[in-house]
Amino acid sequence: MTDLATFNPFDPDTLQCPFPHYAQMRTEQPVMHLGSMGMYLVTRHDLVLQIVRDVDTYSSQFGMASMPMPGDSQERIAAVISEGYPRVPTMLTADMPDHTRYRRLISKAFTPKVIAELEPVIRSITTRLIDAWFAADPGESLDLEFVEQFGVPLPVEVIAHALNVPDERLADFKRWSDDSIAGIGTQIGLEERLEAEKGVNEFQHYFAEQFELRKSTPQDDLLTNLLNARVDDDDSDVADKRPLDMPEMLSIVQQLLVAGNETTTKLLTETVRLLAENPDQWQQLRDDPSRAPAIVEEALRLSTPTQGMFRIATKDHELEGVQIPKGARIVIVFASANRDVDLFGEPDAFDPDRDNLRDHLAFGKGIHFCLGAALSRLEGKVALEEFARRVDRFELDESNDFGYHPSFLLRGLKRLDIIVTPAGSDQ
Repeated sequence: MTDLATFNPFDPDTLQCPFPHYAQMRTEQPVMHLGSMGMYLVTRHDLVLQIVRDVDTYSSQFGMASMPMPGDSQERIAAVISEGYPRVPTMLTADMPDHTRYRRLISKAFTPKVIAELEPVIRSITTRLIDAWFAADPGESLDLEFVEQFGVPLPVEVIAHALNVPDERLADFKRWSDDSIAGIGTQIGLEERLEAEKGVNEFQHYFAEQFELRKSTPQDDLLTNLLNARVDDDDSDVADKRPLDMPEMLSIVQQLLVAGNETTTKLLTETVRLLAENPDQWQQLRDDPSRAPAIVEEALRLSTPTQGMFRIATKDHELEGVQIPKGARIVIVFASANRDVDLFGEPDAFDPDRDNLRDHLAFGKGIHFCLGAALSRLEGKVALEEFARRVDRFELDESNDFGYHPSFLLRGLKRLDIIVTPAGSDQ
């Protein structure tokens, strides 16, 4: 048992496996004041759901999700940020009615029809990546590092396709994504943080240039659509509709960039680990690829790449007997809610046959439900279908230490060494 009075989410052992701590919190202190960090952790499913639905009491205007830096660090960080475009709230860090306006605009680019039309692209990238594994020695088992050779490139290429980023900029695209999440839920040094902010500025200048180009040369892509979008500042007067300004467009693209690849990389990697650890489930998938969507849902529940999210209390109030002051920072712990025994029997078990698979909160809930959920689910489904068709088995290499990135908000394996045997092999 953990002494919750001294609980530290940055403790290396806790970062490796926070789930026993969350289970204890759900029982003993489902609303826990973490005085050392000035935050409240909310870990029980019903309470997390209550918070995400109560947008009046719990604001999403928490600003940057990066951990605060000491001393004069904030001044140096602000100086670097000032060299780019203003970092404005749009979707993730905006409340209604602003959030509603932005969400309405970008939702047009992520309709079910648009997502469905991406399936051939996803399948083409998937099959190309798998073919590359076996190109040197067809029919032979091989060792590979899954994150680098599949988990990263698939979602990066898919979201790059959606944003019309050329292949030669894919490495920059991934780097900008990493820079965008540096410091989120983790403690990094000042110099590392400054380099990350410079990377975000570089991202901004690249896409600002792309937006300027589309003013004179429109294309059939998301960037042109954003350029032509109009924000309805007053529903009663159509004349008040205005175009998005550059900081707003850049904020939206940055959120799409991160949401479109970081969490999906972590989902794909964890799914393969779960299937390697549960060969019976892998065999059932091979026998019946239609099980892919259910496996994706259960992997989402267990892995929950976005482990939690911030909210800000808009007023003094009481939650589960705990006094929450106005302005308090709250972390709603999706990863804990997704293993709440009151909702999920045997919550730590990998069971794609659960009756309530979709009750998990891996994509959040309510007005801030992840806009890219359908795309992430589709990528996971297609990947599993192609694995089932082209791979005989995955095995975990003995070299694995299963080290996770040191963030209590974005959780994912740093690497995953696997042995892959192609379908039809004699081995």
